[in-house]
Amino acid sequence: MNFFEELEWRGLVKDVTDYEGLKEKLNNEKVVCYCGVDPTADSMHIGHLQQIILLRRYQLAGHMPIALCGGATGTIGDPRPTTERRLITLEEVRHNVEGIKKQLSNFLDFEGGKALLLNNFDWLGNLNLIDFLRDYGKYFNVSNMLSKDTIAKRLSTGISFTEFTYTTLQAIDFLHLYKNYNCVLQIGGSDQWGNLVSGTDLIRKVLGDKVKVYGATSPLITKSDGSKFGKSEGGNIWLDPLKTSPYEFYQFIINISDDDIINMLKKLSFKSKEEIELLEKSLKENPHLREAQKALAGELTLLVHGEEGLNQAIKITDTLFKGDIKDLSASELRIGLKDAKSFEIIDGELLIDALVNNKIISSKREVRELINSGSIYLNGIKVDSIDKVLLKEEAFDNEFLIIKKGKKNYFVLNFK
Repeated sequence: MNFFEELEWRGLVKDVTDYEGLKEKLNNEKVVCYCGVDPTADSMHIGHLQQIILLRRYQLAGHMPIALCGGATGTIGDPRPTTERRLITLEEVRHNVEGIKKQLSNFLDFEGGKALLLNNFDWLGNLNLIDFLRDYGKYFNVSNMLSKDTIAKRLSTGISFTEFTYTTLQAIDFLHLYKNYNCVLQIGGSDQWGNLVSGTDLIRKVLGDKVKVYGATSPLITKSDGSKFGKSEGGNIWLDPLKTSPYEFYQFIINISDDDIINMLKKLSFKSKEEIELLEKSLKENPHLREAQKALAGELTLLVHGEEGLNQAIKITDTLFKGDIKDLSASELRIGLKDAKSFEIIDGELLIDALVNNKIISSKREVRELINSGSIYLNGIKVDSIDKVLLKEEAFDNEFLIIKKGKKNYFVLNFK
């Protein structure tokens, strides 16, 4: 299976401006390709992974990828299907670009020019209005622009001239990268198809039909129910450990459903076809082992957060679900139990009162029964007395205690 065939097997090819031409090109030559990264936040999130990992696939196959941060286009905003984006300042964009640059180095090898990290503000930032209209605007047909999906969807609700011109700026990017870096391929999600076509059309109109460039999209990564992949109840799953801890990231992947995990492995993992087929067999025969989910969670957490982040995620996971929480530090417990229900208590309060007053357990009789059956743990130690007193001096960091009821139910008791 050659590189292009593998991309198709993984479900990473949707629309291509010249399918046969690109297929032949990739199978016979090493090319320069690029993908844009939108700097509307100072961190990428899990929804960006498919395209960034796709750039890495191209690099591993011997091609040279360019990751393009939209330092200029980020101040404009790619049109949403429904409403106008909030304009962010140039200072915000610069700050966001710096954060994204650090994360991209986890995915691409920039040593010795094997990959490039560029910012389109370097050329678009100096473009004046007259040059924009004379040198580029004349090549864009308004009727064609109105027919593009992202713009057509906004015609009934309205779209500003600012967002309307976004596709022309992205087309200028492709022209600039072709002229200066011999970049012949732009990749992106299927929602970027209109922008990719604008780029290939502009290059053809400016430089002539003999110039061969390509645009290729991959399907947006979705779950089996059609919903968007990458969201949790708390919002985005960020690649910045200060926004989403390695443990939270790991848990998000671990909890991918059986219906979705093989598709996610194909699109987000570097495991071979044979390895994925073995994991698919394990999923069918022993779904309770969740080997496919663990394999993807381990691979992606290592890629995004490094070995230290992966080790921490596995340690917290194993300890909370089948180990002894005494082995965890206070900071690790805060990470692992971030979403656990928490309550306030006072120093010297009886455990039985704290459990009933905070409605962790419905009655004192039930508390006694659970303690007698060995089902209540305080800071990882089995409680054997109904007269147990909660003391601040026994708390983690002198701040909080951890109650475990049964096998999996954790509660955090914070001292006032």
